[in-house]
Amino acid sequence: MAAGDVDVVLRAPRMVSGGVETEDGWVAIRGGTISATGTGTAPAAESVIRAGGVLVPGYVDIHCHGGGGAAFADGVEATRTALAYHRSHGTTRSVLSLVTAGIEELTEQVRTLARFIAADPLVLGIHLEGPFLSPDHRGAHDESLLIAPEPGDVEALITAAQGHLAQVTIAPELPGAHGAIERFSRAGVRVAVGHSAVDYDQAVAAFEAGASILTHAFNAMRPIHHRAPGPVLAAVEQDQVTCEVINDGVHVHPRVVRLLHDLAGQNVAYVTDAMAAAGCPDGAYELGGLAVTVKDGVPRLDDTGSIAGSTLTMDAAVRQAVQIGIPLPEAVTAATLTPARALGLAHRFGALAPGYPADAVLLDADLRVEQVWADGQAIHRN
Repeated sequence: MAAGDVDVVLRAPRMVSGGVETEDGWVAIRGGTISATGTGTAPAAESVIRAGGVLVPGYVDIHCHGGGGAAFADGVEATRTALAYHRSHGTTRSVLSLVTAGIEELTEQVRTLARFIAADPLVLGIHLEGPFLSPDHRGAHDESLLIAPEPGDVEALITAAQGHLAQVTIAPELPGAHGAIERFSRAGVRVAVGHSAVDYDQAVAAFEAGASILTHAFNAMRPIHHRAPGPVLAAVEQDQVTCEVINDGVHVHPRVVRLLHDLAGQNVAYVTDAMAAAGCPDGAYELGGLAVTVKDGVPRLDDTGSIAGSTLTMDAAVRQAVQIGIPLPEAVTAATLTPARALGLAHRFGALAPGYPADAVLLDADLRVEQVWADGQAIHRN
């Protein structure tokens, strides 16, 4: 590689990508794209940026509702605020999640976010977590607004998204759900099973119908039981199904997170499911019109006490994984390549490899964010 062919070289004592860890690694960036990677001697560059710990791909969060005191449902400025907060924690590609609302209100929210996404290449699309959910496993969703998927509502949401609808969570046992799964799938939308009372056989049928993600595994669904395996075991048996997990030490016990890694391997994807309170003090907040109180960093509904999203960030999820015994390369894959693959985008995002956008996070020795790069541009520095 000739001198002048490289704009920036990022390097660190350890580099982790694609499930592989190397020592003294570097990434060369040219025009916003990774032009080469390697170890040892790096090509000459206009700028060399060093981390004291680890160089990893930018984190990919496919299930997040907000942060920094703002929610994606609250418009363009709120979306910018929330994204800035998560980008400062290493998330370089995001899916914007919306909670249950009335169809007309939800459709307008989708239209607003679709216009925003058209101007922001770091956003991968919209995730609808509701309203097609089970009242019996509603979690932090307004029960009065939960509905079965009608064809007209499905079409309205697909149309409003203008091609930017990435994912939708559905309870497959609802009337009309299988038709909705097939319609969303034909439109290129990834369908997730979640907030659902389905048993093992029903979950298998949903995955065979086109669903390919399990929304926050273990939460808002039947547990694993020795005579009733439930949707988690149905998901881990399917090679094409990605299992989201909120790895904050609260939503799922650390030992169960390790079990999920043992069962699902490279199909585990960390998600934050973060709400507006992420990055903010404990206190009173709102999620989807429901009153929430955050205490010790855990949001709960005021009326039922149910956990209402999280205050997690992707870098914290990776640190938590390492603390509970998940090898760093496996943890990084769960925060990068696997969520990208869940959306069919592993060929474009989630790795430090030639031809990929230059999305990278420089971490210190404690896996805390030092600098963040996206599309070859520095977007955060501590």
